[in-house]
Amino acid sequence: MALLFFDEFESSAPLASLGTASAKPACMNRISRRRFVAGLGAGLLAAPFLGRISQLRADGGTARNLVVFFSPNGTHHHLWRPTGSGSSFSLPAGSILEPLAAHRSDLILCDGIDFKGVDNHEPGMVNMLTGGGNAGSASRGQSLDWYVAQELGGRPVNLGIYTSPWGTNSQTRMSYSAAGQFAPVIDEPRTAYNQIFDGFTGASEPTGTGAGEVDPKMKRRQSILRVTNGEMEALRAGAPAREQAKLDAHIDGLQQIAPGAGAGAGPVAASCNTAPAPPPSFNPTDEDAVPDIAIAQMDLVAAALACGRTRVATVQFSHTVSPLHLRWLGLSGQDHHSLSHASTGEDVDRFRIAERWFAEQFAYLLGKLKSTAGSGGGTLLDETLVVWAKELGDAPLHRCESVPFVLAGGGAFTPGRYVNFGGAPHQQLLVSICQAMGLGNSTFGDASKGTGPLDGLA
Repeated sequence: MALLFFDEFESSAPLASLGTASAKPACMNRISRRRFVAGLGAGLLAAPFLGRISQLRADGGTARNLVVFFSPNGTHHHLWRPTGSGSSFSLPAGSILEPLAAHRSDLILCDGIDFKGVDNHEPGMVNMLTGGGNAGSASRGQSLDWYVAQELGGRPVNLGIYTSPWGTNSQTRMSYSAAGQFAPVIDEPRTAYNQIFDGFTGASEPTGTGAGEVDPKMKRRQSILRVTNGEMEALRAGAPAREQAKLDAHIDGLQQIAPGAGAGAGPVAASCNTAPAPPPSFNPTDEDAVPDIAIAQMDLVAAALACGRTRVATVQFSHTVSPLHLRWLGLSGQDHHSLSHASTGEDVDRFRIAERWFAEQFAYLLGKLKSTAGSGGGTLLDETLVVWAKELGDAPLHRCESVPFVLAGGGAFTPGRYVNFGGAPHQQLLVSICQAMGLGNSTFGDASKGTGPLDGLA
């Protein structure tokens, strides 16, 4: 059983009932700071039986936040690749990445990264953020977003755009909260807003620290509960089915005690004194609404980071074998998956047009982060590592070789470069991202495919 200790928390009510209007504590017991510290020590002694307490690198990371941006169905390398190499590269006119030209100095274009032993749509989708790991691997079979968020003491915000017409399965989901366990993705912006900002009080003064919150005692509870909630999620993943319902109730109770604790909240930026205005409601299965939904979801990511509601977020555009028709681009005849299989002439150009639209969305996200104040005095992009990921390399051949990745912002790596890594395993890229977030793991996913960070990235 996990031991929970709350600074100046007064109640003996069951956890699942705490924070609710009907909770009526039978007796009141004040836990002193000294007893809290002693209890924390006992909790650490019990940690091997409860899952791992986050282990951070002693020197800390240089990126405060992580955002993963996904678009489906691989690429056509000759339309994606820049010219030149290193810091001497350019984005050709009309190329897929040309819409990122204004952000050139913020980017690292990563070529020559392989998913070792993996090919085709579905395996690529499964392996992309998990590195092929399982419950016994160092990363516990979680996807990158969930692993990093839980190591930092919280959980990510997973937002989607047209991810659910085919339901929930290994083709439509890229995030795993535990080995083989799909994480929920929110496709409707108003629903996402309500969950992200539930219970948010903001800051009374634009100090950038969040110190002006209405209830400072709540903030102390949140800092403890973030770690505890992450531990409970990890414990649930390995628990027998008959015990998982009890753990679910326990986790729900933690959420009721301190709304937002499960999100791994961080400092509140000076730009966030109150919650932003809610977005409109959309039908998430309406293809024609996709451009507006995309903007709303990316705006929510920026707001969630600025307001300290999470430190990790994902933006998932559809899914592998995507059935999305990009009609607003005049591409009404074929869905995105069909366009990706084009091999000649006009059909290839139609795919190029579709891919440039995704590059424009990535550029919008970078611009939004760059125009939003961060918590450390700079911009959100300065403190946020943004990763554009795909599940395939060569789209027509269904190969997971030279899978294109684009990194931006964060301050963890030297930007303004195009680097070919010569077939390096993508597990090493995932390790590099973890270490950029201050984590000390040297493997991610299937360690037999590659260990350590990606040589030449830093």
